Amino acid sequence: EGIAKGRCLQKGGFMAEQNWRVLIVDDEPPIRAELNYLLKQDARVGQVEEAGGATAAVEKILSFRPDVLFLDIQMPGTSGVQLADSLHNLKRPPVIVFVTAFSEYAAEAFELDATDYVLKPVEQARLEKALDKVEATIAARKPASTDEPVRRIQGERNGKRSYIPVSEIAYIEARADYATAYTQAGGYLVNDSISVLERRLASEGFLRVHRSFLVNIDDVRDIEVLKPSGLIQLTLEHAATRIPVSRRRAPGVKKQLGLA
Repeated sequence: EGIAKGRCLQKGGFMAEQNWRVLIVDDEPPIRAELNYLLKQDARVGQVEEAGGATAAVEKILSFRPDVLFLDIQMPGTSGVQLADSLHNLKRPPVIVFVTAFSEYAAEAFELDATDYVLKPVEQARLEKALDKVEATIAARKPASTDEPVRRIQGERNGKRSYIPVSEIAYIEARADYATAYTQAGGYLVNDSISVLERRLASEGFLRVHRSFLVNIDDVRDIEVLKPSGLIQLTLEHAATRIPVSRRRAPGVKKQLGLA
């Protein structure tokens, strides 16, 4: 029987069986068929649907409402990257895993808040790691069962693990599928994606201002509007850098900072 179905379903203190709705988007039928088969070997995966391009994928997303999207990057017409970018407008966008034959697309994939990317041909062991990340992302999206604030996060610096007080973090920068948290003392490697950290730290005053940056609002010292572009830059109290605000996120940032 498949690797995942043969293993214990108890993972990380909760049941691994999730019955996720998964949509595979790829213009090559053999690739879709193989990925469909491999996904169904994992007990967390429920129903699997397929789409051969972006147009069919949009229809499936609206009707099927997938929890997870396995998305080919290079497709005729609308690319997977363009499709992923358009999903930010959904109230509950699916968790995205990019599937590509080219590793150089990895950085772009993570900039679009993808949870992971896997290379073709997809291997069962690598797919399971991607599904583990999907599980963590879905868990992070659920409302917290407690009102207790997040006081510290775990990070690593110079080979040493530390628990960083959240109040001391000036900003967090995305680094592929992990992140770097910057304090006055320097940067700490954090083994979470910036999207997961955004959800964990939202109640602690952290605001996503750019696809690559999460900022502690309490640490913002100065706001600069660049001319003639109108773009915004933030100067932070405890970091020797200026953080750009993307055009897409500017309205929300202005509202949070009392500028709108």
